[in-house]
Amino acid sequence: MKKRIAVLPGDGIGPEIIEQSIKVLTSVEKRFGHFFEFAYGSIGASAIDEFGDPYPESTHKLCLESDAILFGAIGDPKYDNDPSAKVRPEQGLLKMRKDLGLYANIRPVTIYNALLDRSPLRMDIIKDVDLVVVRELTGGIYFGEPRGRSEDGRKAFDTSIYSDFEIERISRIAFNLARKRKGAVTLVDKANVLATSRLWREVVGRLHDEEYKDIKLDFLFVDNASMQLVLNPSRFDVILTENMFGDILSDQASIIPGSIGLLPSSSMGVYTPLFEPIHGSFPQGAGKNIANPIATILSAAMMLDDAFNMEVEALSIRKGCEAAINNGKLTPDLTDSEKVCTTSQIGDYIADFINELVL
Repeated sequence: MKKRIAVLPGDGIGPEIIEQSIKVLTSVEKRFGHFFEFAYGSIGASAIDEFGDPYPESTHKLCLESDAILFGAIGDPKYDNDPSAKVRPEQGLLKMRKDLGLYANIRPVTIYNALLDRSPLRMDIIKDVDLVVVRELTGGIYFGEPRGRSEDGRKAFDTSIYSDFEIERISRIAFNLARKRKGAVTLVDKANVLATSRLWREVVGRLHDEEYKDIKLDFLFVDNASMQLVLNPSRFDVILTENMFGDILSDQASIIPGSIGLLPSSSMGVYTPLFEPIHGSFPQGAGKNIANPIATILSAAMMLDDAFNMEVEALSIRKGCEAAINNGKLTPDLTDSEKVCTTSQIGDYIADFINELVL
């Protein structure tokens, strides 16, 4: 099978972790008889430096002409530390999501038995955790208008807007995903305070009653949900929520397995799907060959599974990642041992595992 993949390394450790995903995908390509065309584009701070635009038209065109997008990370201290900057790397990510219609962000949280002691939570709390956060990605306070500052600069305002259409389409994804899992959806909102949250409850409840009665549906306020993620995370199957709450809760959930460097994600919608690790650009580690590439490699596995229907190939990558973890092939974020591995060594190990895997 031939597929064209838009590769957007981005900033910080992005190029290093993306290199390992390409290494692993090349092994998949050879082992299973596929052909992957890797076409590179600029985004974020690197794109600002080159084009003056964090998401240039050439990158958008590349994404539209590809079968899937593999993305690294975005962000640079020279913009983070300058509150007056008119153009920021993160604007490129938001624009890409909006222009590609990527309204559904899916973030699975998987526990590895070999890393139970790395979690800040007790083993008995996390051992049965297997959840997915389904986050609406193109609406809410991040995109609502009007926004801005008062003329004297002493007041600022943002607007959160949702339509029933936006809520229904992301809810269908959550309910359909739950049917393939444990059959439970938890809607997280703040319906006791926010009008948008009350609309979410109304639309999700109606859709459930009309089409998804086989799914168990419950509701939690976001403050309670954040506590339950720490006290009893195994109670969750599929968490459905709006943009800002999903941004916060999915990052909170990411610490459960022991490192944010373990969690992949996909963003699906109208046009080309995007696959990326959930972590940031980690500029302090850029160029040091210390970043954990597993989240990015697992994002490539999600791409094979969800975009290309290559289930066996995706499974081979997941087995390779699990083998690396079980055999102590770990980057500094996951071990205090002197036998720490580099970013490239992890990529080499997983690529070799796929080459030698008995099918």
